Amino acid sequence: MIVLLPIAALVWASQKDGLHQFWSVATSPEAIAALKLTLGASVVVSLVSAFFGTITAWVLVRDEFRGKSIVNAVIDLPFALPTIVASLTLLALYGPQSPLGIDISLTRKAIVLALLFVTLPFVVRTVQPVLLELDLEAEEAARSLGASELRVFRSIVLPNILPGILSGVALAFARAVGEIGALVLIAGNVPFKTEVASVFVFLHIQGGDQAGASAVAVVMLVISFALLLAIGGLRFLATRHERA
Repeated sequence: MIVLLPIAALVWASQKDGLHQFWSVATSPEAIAALKLTLGASVVVSLVSAFFGTITAWVLVRDEFRGKSIVNAVIDLPFALPTIVASLTLLALYGPQSPLGIDISLTRKAIVLALLFVTLPFVVRTVQPVLLELDLEAEEAARSLGASELRVFRSIVLPNILPGILSGVALAFARAVGEIGALVLIAGNVPFKTEVASVFVFLHIQGGDQAGASAVAVVMLVISFALLLAIGGLRFLATRHERA
C-alpha cells in the first residue's frame, strides 16, 4: 500500500489532461533528450560502479593496510551526506575555481562523476558481505591443482559474488535514475545538454505543469521498472545453481 498507492496517484495525475497531452509531453524533444541522457548515464555509471565497486570490496576484504578502517568509513560517506552538499563539494573540486585546475562543470562528464560519487558505495556494500562469507578452501584447492589466479577468480569467486554485484548494480541504477541533488549545481541543467529527467520533472512542477511532470515521471517509472526486472532476471539465472 505504501508503494502502490503513490504510484497509482502518479499515473492518474499523468493522464488528467488526457492521453493526447500525456503523449505530447512524454514525446517532446526536450523530454526525450532528458530521458536518453538519464538512462545512458545511469547505465554507464552502474557498469563502472560494478567494476570499481567490486575491486574496492575485494581490497577491503582480502587485503590488510594502514588506514583500512578510515577507507571503510569513507565508503559510507555518500549515504550520510546530503546530496546537495555532494554537488557543492564536487563543484568546488571540479568547477571553475578548482584547485586541481580541472573544470568539468556544465558537462556530461560532471553528471557521470556526480552519479559515481553517490552510487559506488551500493556495489561495495553488497559485494563485501558475500566476499566475507566466501569459502577460501575451494580457492586454495584450485591453486594447489595448478589453477592461475585469473582462473580461480573466473571459475570460483565470480560465480559466487555475481548475485551481489547484480544487486549492487540494481541499487546503483535506481539511485542514478532518480538522482537530482548531486547534479543540480555541477551539471547546470541545460536543456538538450545536461538536463536529466529528474530535473526536467522538477522544473515542470515549479512551472505549475503537474500533469506534464507526471507524464515524464511515469515514462521513467516504466523504463526503470523494466530494466530492474531485467537485472533481477540475470540475478535469478546467476543463482540457479544455489536452487538446484
